[in-house]
Amino acid sequence: MKSAPAIILTIDVEECDIPLEYGYNIDLEEQLDQSRKGLEQFMKVISEAQVPCTIFCTGVYAQHNVAWIKDLDSKHELASHGFYHSKFDPKTDLLSSRLLLEELSGRKVVGFRMARMQHVEEADILQAGYTYHSSLNPTWIPGRYNHLKASKLPFFEKGLWNIPASVTPNFRIPLFWLAFKNFPLVIFKQFCKDTLKKHGFLNLYFHPWEFADLSKYPLPAHVSRGSKGELVSKLKSLIRYFQEEGMGEFMTMENFVKQLENGK
Repeated sequence: MKSAPAIILTIDVEECDIPLEYGYNIDLEEQLDQSRKGLEQFMKVISEAQVPCTIFCTGVYAQHNVAWIKDLDSKHELASHGFYHSKFDPKTDLLSSRLLLEELSGRKVVGFRMARMQHVEEADILQAGYTYHSSLNPTWIPGRYNHLKASKLPFFEKGLWNIPASVTPNFRIPLFWLAFKNFPLVIFKQFCKDTLKKHGFLNLYFHPWEFADLSKYPLPAHVSRGSKGELVSKLKSLIRYFQEEGMGEFMTMENFVKQLENGK
């Protein structure tokens, strides 16, 4: 029997350094505080909906939030988002972030996602002990990357599973955080429905600071939109839509990879 389409909700838990990109100075403690506030809102929605999520966490955030890591509900997956969000050394950060997360959580960490969905050599990820990575957004983001020729479906390459972020079957419209934030919900729902039907999986990703109040920072409207509670309501509505329509099975990325390995 064919398995139901997989709905994978992921969140990149990191320092809120987005204001730095727009010339606003924000120290580490404030970055962490903004992410804590938003993460609390996100996890509350996830908990009330009783669905699992995959948490790609930086080592820095984990170091400053040890109790949260230890108390994380077992239905959620903990994965690595590197050690720092604003800098990266493949020779040290891949392994050190995994080992730290495992030490603090008592869990095995098998997944990795690079900050800002940048490329990392598969050999380095594999050597650091990971089973899969999810750093590919198979679309074109001006000024970031052009992956219009990349696979939209999961694939196994160089010893690792690669689970791309979801894009629409036609035109590769990215269904990432900016799309969720800026598209009307009715349109985003339809894009998700089309993608699930065609691709058999949906890999959405968010950031905790999106769900916190960002109004004090000089951010463009397309980045800050919804940060006064609207995005929280939008996420509730999206999850409820998936559930009421029976559109698929919510699962962690680790469990999705296990399905792929078992050939389901």
